[in-house]
Amino acid sequence: MKILFVNTSDNSGGAAIAASRLMVALKDSGIEVEMLVLHKDSSSPDIIKIGGKWETSFKFIWERFVIWLNNLFSKKNLFTVSIANTGFNITETSQFKEADIIHLHWINQGLLSISGIKEIFSSGKPIVWTMHDMWECTSICHHAYSCDAFKTICRNCPMLRFPHSKDLSYHVFKKKETLFRNVPINIVSVSKWLAGLAKSSALIKDKHIEVIPNTLSLDDFTIFDKQESRQTLNLPKEKFIILFGAARIDDPIKGFDILIKAIQHLISQKHFTKDELLLVTFGIIKHPDSVIPQIPIEHINMGWVTDKTIISKLYSAANVTVSTSKYETFGQTLIEAQACGCIPISFGNSGQADIITHKVNGYLAKYLSFESIADGIAWGITEGESSIKREDLRDEVLRKYSGKTVAAQYITLYKKLIKK
Repeated sequence: MKILFVNTSDNSGGAAIAASRLMVALKDSGIEVEMLVLHKDSSSPDIIKIGGKWETSFKFIWERFVIWLNNLFSKKNLFTVSIANTGFNITETSQFKEADIIHLHWINQGLLSISGIKEIFSSGKPIVWTMHDMWECTSICHHAYSCDAFKTICRNCPMLRFPHSKDLSYHVFKKKETLFRNVPINIVSVSKWLAGLAKSSALIKDKHIEVIPNTLSLDDFTIFDKQESRQTLNLPKEKFIILFGAARIDDPIKGFDILIKAIQHLISQKHFTKDELLLVTFGIIKHPDSVIPQIPIEHINMGWVTDKTIISKLYSAANVTVSTSKYETFGQTLIEAQACGCIPISFGNSGQADIITHKVNGYLAKYLSFESIADGIAWGITEGESSIKREDLRDEVLRKYSGKTVAAQYITLYKKLIKK
């Protein structure tokens, strides 16, 4: 059995990390896997880059230009929507021709166009498509927020500057409607919440949709002694540490402003004094001058961290890990934290609810409520840490998200498709 993964990158972004981890898990289970990407960071011979530097750049710029033009020269949501008007025809590659199954992941920003996806569908090969966000079941957006137009037909798109009944979202929706019509693809969602949205979508509700979570290598994430971890990372031993990690910390969808308000609430309600708390972040802060002055307690940003030992020690050093994302299709940092024995605090509105059982292995806060996040932090630091064993958190991750467990679910799906 030979599987070809298709993803825009092998390392940049949550989907890339999830796909790369799954690739390793499948290989460990004896499956031959290659990955076709636009942007390659690793040196692995099984990661194959498609397209030259200039061609790749042109395709990315061309898509953004068309969006900008249709949005009447506005940069509004220029990088948060995708129209897949340009890309590569991967069906001509040797990797595609030799593969038994084509497994699509996140394919936007110049990798595949709608016409390129149609070529893949027309090849006759079995297709698996793992949803890492909502793009497969909407027109142009990756997260629909409160808009439910995708359940009928996308138009009057709130992502556009001047939405109307025949706007860009309408035209792309009609193309995707034709693309998905009478095509026997197999949709995999990484959470029950996302699967529910897919099943309500006018585009793919008639497709085979199942839930298989992302995987995590337990070799990469380890429980370390809390005080030794703090000493190694030069973090104070006596403070309560709140950990927050994201690729881009001040991305609005990550809700960092909600965490700031929650910390302010903790102090104003005298749950903790200002000097008792420390906020540690890891990831990029694009606009530090507008973010850091708002943080009401001591703050340390570790920057972009790729060393898994360092990340494990960050989780091990923290009292709680907080995610205030407005939407999480899965919640990778939550299971990373649990694998290192750290209690996760998050909203329960989306994929996080698959991972956290309230006050059993974490805390599910009321959606967008900074007071509820504050309550969760206070609970985690006091009652949670005293009642939940770190090893129990890790054991649950091993049971539900280990490479062996998740790979077995995909292998069952692959075998079923090949048998068909």
